[in-house]
Amino acid sequence: MYKAVIFDFDGLILDTETLHVEIFQEMFNDHHIEFPFGEWIHHVGTKSKFSIFDLLERELVSVKVDRELLKTQNQQKFSERVRALEARPGVLDYLDAAKAEGLRIGLASSSNKKWVTEHLTHLNLIDYFETIRTADDVEFVKPDPALYKLAVEDLGVSPSECLAFEDSANGALAAVEAGLTCIIVPNHTTRDLEFPTVKQRLNSMSDVSFNQLLEEMNTHVKEEKN
Repeated sequence: MYKAVIFDFDGLILDTETLHVEIFQEMFNDHHIEFPFGEWIHHVGTKSKFSIFDLLERELVSVKVDRELLKTQNQQKFSERVRALEARPGVLDYLDAAKAEGLRIGLASSSNKKWVTEHLTHLNLIDYFETIRTADDVEFVKPDPALYKLAVEDLGVSPSECLAFEDSANGALAAVEAGLTCIIVPNHTTRDLEFPTVKQRLNSMSDVSFNQLLEEMNTHVKEEKN
């Protein structure tokens, strides 16, 4: 029986990823070139030395851009628009239902703690989480399983007793590698990614109630034991 749930943040609770795509597309359009979405998308849900400006300069063929200026412009656009974003459909219902069922609730994100806690506070969701593990807590972020291992330990459950909710392939791989049962809820940006084997895929948390999903997952556990 499942005793805990752990949520990702970016793209799952708040769809910042699609907002990033919108802003990057505008930047590439300003230079009259197409945004190479297919290459960028594989970096979603993790951190690397990859830079969107490397892609831009590559597409411009040896033309250097003012990276600091573009970065400032992009950050300004993002800051102005992100405040208007609401939690993805069904997120609040899932948190309320998990809490009502007495499940322990955690969060594991490859972003930094300041970023995550500021946005959770703005969304009035931060008090749902007993533990929040972020990039500040580990040497390697997703797809490395370290974040999930820490969150599971904090919640005092075993990985097999915990459901993970993810929107990205890197995040799903981290959850599976840590031994959790992963349910993917892709957003508009990540819906066409190739995901590792997971127990369930939802288009939105509003499609299936948390209680129905939990019942299905617990039924699978019982069947596997018999």
